[in-house]
Amino acid sequence: MNLVVDIGNSLVKMAVFQEDILLKKKISLRQDFLKNLEELSQKFPEISFAMLSSVSKTPSGWIERLKKQYQLFILDQQLPQLFNNLYATPTTLGNDRIALVSAACKKFSGKNVLVIDAGTCVTYDFKNDKEAYFGGAISPGLQMRFRALHTFTENLPLLEPEDEVKLVGDSTKTCIQSGVIFGLTAEIEGVIAQYEALYKDLTIIFTGGDAQFLCKRFKNSIFANSSFLLEGLNYILEFNKSQ
Repeated sequence: MNLVVDIGNSLVKMAVFQEDILLKKKISLRQDFLKNLEELSQKFPEISFAMLSSVSKTPSGWIERLKKQYQLFILDQQLPQLFNNLYATPTTLGNDRIALVSAACKKFSGKNVLVIDAGTCVTYDFKNDKEAYFGGAISPGLQMRFRALHTFTENLPLLEPEDEVKLVGDSTKTCIQSGVIFGLTAEIEGVIAQYEALYKDLTIIFTGGDAQFLCKRFKNSIFANSSFLLEGLNYILEFNKSQ
C-alpha cells in the first residue's frame, strides 16, 4: 500500500493507494499535515511506501517523519520516469508537470495526450504516442487573472469567478467576469484546436482546482480527473519500487 503526498504553498494533498486503486484522498492546510498524516497512518497501517512531491520548501521534520515510518521516495528531476523527457531544460521541469505526464503515460499509453492543469497557473503538457514528452505552455490561471486586474489598476475591484457570466458585460463587474472567464475559455479552446490540427486522435485531460468550473464550458471531448496528479505520483512510486 502506498501513500503519496503533494505539498503546495498553502495546501497539502495526500492519497492512499492499493497498487493503482485510490482508496482515500485528503486535502488539508499545511499546518494540519502531521495530524492528518497520523490519522491516515492509523487508518491504513498496511502502508509501506511513500512518495513526496513539493513545490515549496518542506520542513525537515516532515521528511524525517515520513522516512521513519515508510520507505520514502522524493520526487525530483533525477528520479527515473515513465517517459522520455525531451524538455530542453529538464532540471527546471516542475514536479507537478512530471506527475501529470507520468499519469498520462500510464493511463493512456500509446496515445497523443494533452494534459491541461487549471490551478494557480494553467499548464499545458503534451506527450506523444511514443511516450515522449516535449513540453507545453504556462499561462495565468483564473484567480491570477482576477488579481492582476485588481493589482495593476487603481479602480478595478477584486472579484471571484461566478457560474453565470454574460458575454456582453453591462457593468464593471460583469465586464471583468466576461473578460477573464470567456478569455481563458477561448485561450484553452484555441490551444486545443492547434494541438488537434497537429496530432490526430488527441486525448485531452483536464485537472486542477478550477477544472470542474471550466470544463463544462467546452464542447470538446474532455476527460476531467481531479486526482490525476496524485495518480501520477503513485505511478512514479510504483515504477521506482520495481527498479
